[in-house]
Amino acid sequence: MTESKKTANVFVEHRQLIIQTIRDVFPGVDEAALARVNVEPPRDPSHGDLASNAAFAVAKSVGKASKEFAALIADHVKIKAQVSVSGTDVAGAGFLNISLREDYLQKQIVEILKAGEAYGDSAIGAGRRVNVEYVSANPTGPMHVGHCRGAVVGDALANLLAKAGFAVTKEYYVNDAGAQVAALGWASYWRYLRVIEPNLEEWTAEQVERRFGVTLQYRGDYLVAVGEALAEHHGASMAPQRVEGAPSAAQAAAGVASALELGWFVDRAWLDAARERAVAMMMIAIREDLALLGVNQEVFLSERALVEANATDAAITALEGKGLLYEGVLEPPKGKTPDDWEPRPQLLFRSTQFGDDVDRPLKKSDGSNTYFANDIACHADKLRRGYDLLIDVWGADHGGYVSRMGAAVKALSDGRVPLEVVLCQIVHVMKAGEPVRMSKRAGTYVTLRDLIEEVGRDAVRFTMLTRKSDAQMEFDLDKVVEQTRENPVFYVQYAHARCRSVLRQAGEPEVAKLATAPLEHLRDKAELDLIRRLISWPRVVEAAALAREPHRVAFFLHDLAADFHVLWNRGREDSTLRFIREDEPEATAARLALVAATASVIRSGLGVMGVTPVEEMR
Repeated sequence: MTESKKTANVFVEHRQLIIQTIRDVFPGVDEAALARVNVEPPRDPSHGDLASNAAFAVAKSVGKASKEFAALIADHVKIKAQVSVSGTDVAGAGFLNISLREDYLQKQIVEILKAGEAYGDSAIGAGRRVNVEYVSANPTGPMHVGHCRGAVVGDALANLLAKAGFAVTKEYYVNDAGAQVAALGWASYWRYLRVIEPNLEEWTAEQVERRFGVTLQYRGDYLVAVGEALAEHHGASMAPQRVEGAPSAAQAAAGVASALELGWFVDRAWLDAARERAVAMMMIAIREDLALLGVNQEVFLSERALVEANATDAAITALEGKGLLYEGVLEPPKGKTPDDWEPRPQLLFRSTQFGDDVDRPLKKSDGSNTYFANDIACHADKLRRGYDLLIDVWGADHGGYVSRMGAAVKALSDGRVPLEVVLCQIVHVMKAGEPVRMSKRAGTYVTLRDLIEEVGRDAVRFTMLTRKSDAQMEFDLDKVVEQTRENPVFYVQYAHARCRSVLRQAGEPEVAKLATAPLEHLRDKAELDLIRRLISWPRVVEAAALAREPHRVAFFLHDLAADFHVLWNRGREDSTLRFIREDEPEATAARLALVAATASVIRSGLGVMGVTPVEEMR
């Protein structure tokens, strides 16, 4: 673990102290063993403020029993760190527990006030270049609630990694090639026909499907605007043409003639125009919806642009140059019977050499590239741009894709660049105890815009982070707007609003002045517990970033809010603990410093989550 830091981190500080103590007591100690030393909060708060596994990590390498080693190091740490450590203890088979001095805890308030919302910033990422790709929905319709969770998780993870010292790029991979986008072109063309054709009965969806052997799978009203835009630009020039008898060779080569009912001709160029206009308009809508959610990615990489630039062929050639391609016949997929399976030679990638369970095809039966081949090109492009780490945020339904994509990245980067995939489970939207399923505009699902308009951006973002991403969740529209302790969005926002209320009542004291407050007045258990929670924020940032788990930030903020609310209520029960007491200016100054520090850390955490802190609750 990198030890450099941007703001005060008591866990890193005391880890360094323990490691240096071990070096002093055992010169020449194995550095690899020292690298395994951790410092974290003890499971039981009664055991102190910090706990270390130092004995389990190092004792064997110096020929000591764990408990004996821990006792020896505990004595030296207590002597070496008298400024910060009030006591040490050995628990169990050799855990080293450390209790911190009250005055040391109190002084950490100054560190928080000086850093402001930058408190918790870390250099653990050491500037490593990370590409975080998330959302990446097909541009075939509005963003829906299924996309929402991945959007929030990906955006918060990117923010978290940036706070931890990584150089982060936020990316959206536009899946604008393939069968689904081709189907979008047909659906948009049908909407165009509905605008230009005065005899609408001639071009019902069913008739279009029958005449041209297609399926209009996208029938939501959101494509009406695409049809109107096509009609405005092209007029009636793209109307289907009647064909007397069989289409000519030129017509057959240039267009799509009815396979089931002769008499109509559609130029493929018209379908291309419909597809291109639809994709462009869908991406505008998608960007607008994401902006409503507070998501603004820097890079939008087009699958079609990669294909047209021969990037897929180049990636295949690169794999071929590494001796990783061959012609072969795959076994039938699991669950298939021989009647369902037609074995045939295919161009296969040796993905099993890199941990996949089977080798993967890169070409379809018609010679075109598979979706997987295009996705390889996408990741090859990222590697070309020089990233040190690739992170993809996918829906859980893509879980089976993880091993093959990881194999491709390993192969292309010669194992230098890891690919990590964060999976997001489905979200069930509920209202009045019943599932919410429909959106008039989209036709079959709840749109992201619907959700934001119902409860607000901040409630959406915070709620999506209240569970680990790979766990299914219910998004209850009624509960996320309740002003109760059971609603974590309200509970955390209310804590910040209370902090701001106190500071306004005190006349908005300057931070520089609060940093000079006599903090020795903060002696009550609730005050010290709140300080202990505050100083754990830098460690939460690092641990959550390394685990790729932004939901830990939501959990931390909920616990921090709980500690603050406890202190608030203590002041109502015991007047001597009130934040503002005219008869005790020094104690008031110290408590205002604590309140300001609390507000600052809450804002720091909400900033990672992409949630706006509220000034007051209405």
